[in-house]
Amino acid sequence: MITIIGLGNPGEQYKNTRHNVGFMAIDKFAKENGFDEFKLEKKFEAEVSKQGKVLLAKPQTFMNNSGKAAKKIKAINKTATFMILHDDVDLPLGKIKIVKERGSAGHKGVESVIKAIGNKGLLRVRIGIGGKKSADAMKIVLKSFTPAEQILIKKTITKVARALDSFVKEGIEKAMNEYNQQ
Repeated sequence: MITIIGLGNPGEQYKNTRHNVGFMAIDKFAKENGFDEFKLEKKFEAEVSKQGKVLLAKPQTFMNNSGKAAKKIKAINKTATFMILHDDVDLPLGKIKIVKERGSAGHKGVESVIKAIGNKGLLRVRIGIGGKKSADAMKIVLKSFTPAEQILIKKTITKVARALDSFVKEGIEKAMNEYNQQ
């Protein structure tokens, strides 16, 4: 079993913010691969969709408490490979980086997941949202994309969906080799 968790915040006011690129990417992957519509599973505190050996989830616990949902999902899928998709202010807009067993680098949602389920074997897709080192992360992550940035982020989300497809079909090493080079 593979569990892919897109991190974000529930609610219309957050829908198109930088913090929600994890939700955007998992939605794109689900749509392109014919997954059923996401449905709220109260036992997980997440919206989920399953197809074959792949479970997709969007925690509804808000970003900084994403680990709460991840822990509930892991309790039922103990042997699953876990991957999380999340925004990253340290990567330029349009860049993605697939990593394994790395620290949170201060990302509160990632930190919550690591505390809840551990870091051993944890895979992540870091999605660049174009932060500046000197800027306050909270001022960046809750901003919407400009019209020009929306064009680039749509291409990035498509790239993430292709990387997820590669990961599911061909494994993490293939996905890392192909998509970390771009």
